[in-house]
Amino acid sequence: MGGINLLLTKSVELRKPTLEDGSNIWRLIRKTQVLDLNSAYYYLILSKYFKNTCIVAEHQGEIVGFVSAFLLPEKQNTLFIWQVAVDESQRGKGLASSLLQELLSREELSNVKYLETTISPSNKASQALFKKLAENFETEMKKIESISPEVFPNENHEPEQTYQIGPIH
Repeated sequence: MGGINLLLTKSVELRKPTLEDGSNIWRLIRKTQVLDLNSAYYYLILSKYFKNTCIVAEHQGEIVGFVSAFLLPEKQNTLFIWQVAVDESQRGKGLASSLLQELLSREELSNVKYLETTISPSNKASQALFKKLAENFETEMKKIESISPEVFPNENHEPEQTYQIGPIH
């Protein structure tokens, strides 16, 4: 598992979120205009109760990156990655990959052997990010299931394909 991108080490701090970060995380997600925006309360709850499985990137006092994740209740060795957000000012610098690698290096997550996430077919950037992560961990990535568009309440939603990476050593 490679180290944090050298471009990031001097200017971006990767850390656990705090309750006070919740509203800024919500603003970051809204600003991306591509991720599903949940309520501000959702990001406050993640920051307070799921801080061990989430991570923020802070640059000059501003939240510029965020990963939300949780351990699957029925598979405690599997971390589900819900959202990965990077501010436009930080894209192309390896921040998303660094956030995921730093998150997985935490002692609290030392039992994690698999990552799961869902990605829509048109989201090539996320597919590439997770493919690279699997390569960095020298393990496989496979699609294991899909969430059908019919189960979403709004029309025109793509299917969400579930990707699994692992085992992670």
